Amino acid sequence: MEYLKQKIRRGDTLHGCWVNMGSSLSAEIIGKSGFDWVLIDLEHGVGNEKDAFHQLQALSSTGCTPMVRIGEVSRYRAQQMLDMGAEGLMFPQIKSLEEAKLAAASMRYGPKGVRGVATMIRVTDFGASVEAYQKGVADRLLGIIQIETLESLEILHEIAAIDGVDILFIGPADLSMSLGVFKQFDHPTYQAAIKKTAKIALDHGKAAGVLMSDPAQYKMYYDMGFRFIACGADSSFVRKGASTMASEMNDYRIKYRQP
Repeated sequence: MEYLKQKIRRGDTLHGCWVNMGSSLSAEIIGKSGFDWVLIDLEHGVGNEKDAFHQLQALSSTGCTPMVRIGEVSRYRAQQMLDMGAEGLMFPQIKSLEEAKLAAASMRYGPKGVRGVATMIRVTDFGASVEAYQKGVADRLLGIIQIETLESLEILHEIAAIDGVDILFIGPADLSMSLGVFKQFDHPTYQAAIKKTAKIALDHGKAAGVLMSDPAQYKMYYDMGFRFIACGADSSFVRKGASTMASEMNDYRIKYRQP
């Protein structure tokens, strides 16, 4: 089986989206829609850890690789999601090298990391494949550090050099807010920051990722070297679909209204 990590190392472009409704049903629908990966959002999403467990179960039959964003750098939170079956973790609001190192370490067993060992967990088929999982875990799990603070921009080289950090991931809203140019994605200050991030990621043999607000931004990020690209979420897909249908039906109501 070829994991997403091997595809990233090969330089493939991989597409994903967010799941933030806490719904296993929407996760399953999105998992079968053609994305390479999906991220269960426990930072801003409405779901909790139990919801994430059911979402991971739903995604396991889809062929779409599940990631989880946890709200803080926490050994406990990290190992909980990994034990449930997450194939990668995203860590937001990183502000120091120590935080980034702990994030990477929380995904690895000792002696290289601080992840606790358990055997009767979902990711090891409840004890049936413990040895196989532990043997291949380093080549399987993705460590994703979000670059969205001024502090993280200042230590990009150091973060990218950490063994276990695979992707430097831009959070456009938070990064542009930190830079004082909120949602001004064509602003020179924001442009310089994302170009710097992509270059440093590539220089260290890592991937650069981003959550786009609009597919029209695709070429801008792709040309800079971003290859781990997300756009949209289950909530935005539902909102857009519902709004489009309501608008279309309203047009017909006006068209066929009796005099």
